Amino acid sequence: MNEDIRPHAKIISVDNDGDLKVRYEPQSHICIIENCDYYGWIKSIALAAVSDFFEEYNSENRRYSLHASAVDFGGHAIGIMGPPGTGKTTLTYGMLTDKRFNYISDDWFFTRIFENDTVIYSSEKNSYIRDDIGDVWPEFSDNINRVKLDNRQRGLADVKNLFQGRVRESSTLHSMILLERDLNKSPFRKLNVSDALDYMKSTDFCNPHQLIRNERKFNLRMNFFKDIFSKMDVYILNTTESPQESLNRIMSLISEG
Repeated sequence: MNEDIRPHAKIISVDNDGDLKVRYEPQSHICIIENCDYYGWIKSIALAAVSDFFEEYNSENRRYSLHASAVDFGGHAIGIMGPPGTGKTTLTYGMLTDKRFNYISDDWFFTRIFENDTVIYSSEKNSYIRDDIGDVWPEFSDNINRVKLDNRQRGLADVKNLFQGRVRESSTLHSMILLERDLNKSPFRKLNVSDALDYMKSTDFCNPHQLIRNERKFNLRMNFFKDIFSKMDVYILNTTESPQESLNRIMSLISEG
């Protein structure tokens, strides 16, 4: 970045042969990450710092960031949000097996709220993948096999190579699918705003990378989600079924729409 431009946040990553630690100073938005061996995780912390900055000025610029994935279909985006391990990345790639869908983000995206729409923007040009994506969706196996993986089978892929001609930088968020994994609940249902907010509260906003957690921040986050959920359809998908069965339920929304 040009030195004449004042950055809104700074990330410093160091290795001192110690334990993994994250230190954050909220006034200057400086984050120091110690002993992290995975760039994708450092990226998430960097975006968390941006999110913290956005939250402080949300009333002015109406911008926010979500720890979620998004794909575009005909100019409208479908967002997928869930706690770690509920299948967010798997279902995102599942939708992208259909050539009608375009990639926006598989982990984090930015939003800007307008009076009648919520426009979303991709956060970066790379995808952070695991080797098992190719096992679930064989269509991607050849491309994923060419990605260099680390000792935990995680890799960094250029989305332009994965989804040639199907990468979008922005779209209008039309619906949000929330994920859960509970054998005692129905597989798929529509939520009202109140129920969707209860879900966000119970899952800590599906975001393990929040740098500050206090009552004021909680209220800012709840108000944001109340705002965007009131502008779109919200569903909850129980991913206790197979990935293909869960994907079929999402695709049913497309055929109905």
